[in-house]
Amino acid sequence: MKSKSPEVVASVDLGSNSFHMLIAQWRDGQLHTQDRLRDMVRLGAGLSKTGELAEEVQARALVSLERFGQRVKNLPSGSVRAVGTKTLRTATNIAAFLVQAEQALGHPIEIISGIEEARLIYLGVARSLAFDDKRRLVIDIGGGSTEYIIGESMTPSYKESLDMGCVSMTRRFFADGKITAKSFRRAVIAAQQELEPFARQLHSGCWQEAIGASGTLRAVQKIVLAQGWSNHGITPISLEKLGEAVIACGHIDKLRLPELNPQRAPVFPGGLAILCATFTTLGMTRMTVSDGALREGLIYDLLGRFRHEDVRAHSVELLAKRFHADEAHAGRIIDTLRQFLAQIRLDPMLDAEEVLQWVTWAAQLHEIGLDIAHNQYHKHGAYVVENADLPGFSQQDQKLLAALVLAHRRKLPGKLFKELAAPWNRHAPTLAWLLRLAVLLHRGRHSDPLPPLRLALGENHLSLSFPDHWLAQHPLTEADLSQEAAYLAEAGVDLKYR
Repeated sequence: MKSKSPEVVASVDLGSNSFHMLIAQWRDGQLHTQDRLRDMVRLGAGLSKTGELAEEVQARALVSLERFGQRVKNLPSGSVRAVGTKTLRTATNIAAFLVQAEQALGHPIEIISGIEEARLIYLGVARSLAFDDKRRLVIDIGGGSTEYIIGESMTPSYKESLDMGCVSMTRRFFADGKITAKSFRRAVIAAQQELEPFARQLHSGCWQEAIGASGTLRAVQKIVLAQGWSNHGITPISLEKLGEAVIACGHIDKLRLPELNPQRAPVFPGGLAILCATFTTLGMTRMTVSDGALREGLIYDLLGRFRHEDVRAHSVELLAKRFHADEAHAGRIIDTLRQFLAQIRLDPMLDAEEVLQWVTWAAQLHEIGLDIAHNQYHKHGAYVVENADLPGFSQQDQKLLAALVLAHRRKLPGKLFKELAAPWNRHAPTLAWLLRLAVLLHRGRHSDPLPPLRLALGENHLSLSFPDHWLAQHPLTEADLSQEAAYLAEAGVDLKYR
């Protein structure tokens, strides 16, 4: 990322129930909100049993994103971070939709894992609270998933994302709109079953205060306070009274409670059942609700990248250490990559700092598969990179990084880069070629510096020049280059060296 922070930044949360946009300015060490937009899209309600997202819901989502896009169309590239959560990471037919969605918004859209969602939620909540050393449980009941995070200050120490949300639970137990004591109890028990395996780690004895961070929890708190069922926050008694009131309404269409937004009513029973199950299972006595949430966390995370506090770099370092990667060897490869990038002209669409960032991360991780098995270690490493929980990375990011790790040696898989998100489906091959050459030139793993090299890069063409007689004195490197030229030729790339 470029080091200079933009004056105005924005975050977009494409949730399973609603879409949110936050536009803010970082000034005098504080985040100043300029605008907020919200649309009740109910993306999760359009997910079929086979995992396909209905066309009418896609159309509704695109209308919302076009509205958001008008508001941020003049913001520069990199100043808007948009993420999709549970429904978009679950849907099986979103490739074409994402292309249209990015066109409507005018900015890239990332799909993040549940654990990454939990991290960002915690960051947004922690930033909104007074700084202290309390150990907190943060809960966010979304449309398709519910996140539970324990942490202190700005650091989460335990994160879970469970497959239940206000939309999915309402569809499952109140699909006909009827609300009965029996159906509500079934919903609560189902939520308890989801939560039970994690009850020991999340129980009230493990933290000092509970903070809620979602529309469902804000709605519950507003209702119980308005009704006088609680004087501060949400309590077990107030939840019991609220549950009785919801059941007494008998039908979703008849939910008429003080402070309950009519737009939230269609998914409110499912969210309330999750909250009741949470209080019971974790032994909770009180919860207060924060203004901070995922979208605030996105803003702070984005600003961190501009201020050289990119959590992704830390994630890569931790993964490299976990799999005992050779740090010194990776450092020599990175130095050579820097030399290469200083000599070539990149596509105008690419930022040189960003390219260096990605090839640096790939160099740090390219050998982690050796800790699993030497044979096909690049494949083992790529699998780990793509499937690990890496804070700061979206699913598209991890696919790109995994592709570079996989492509750093042997044959280049034909469809490897075409399946990446734009613009990397076009530009990732260039990064892979540079990484392959840098790795090859350090195959001997010695600390002796390389001679001065000249690299020229064209469309499907690479030319590498050495000092006179150097290759003749290093026959193993020349043999490696000959094999590399054959590998690249199979991929339609011409490598010349002398």
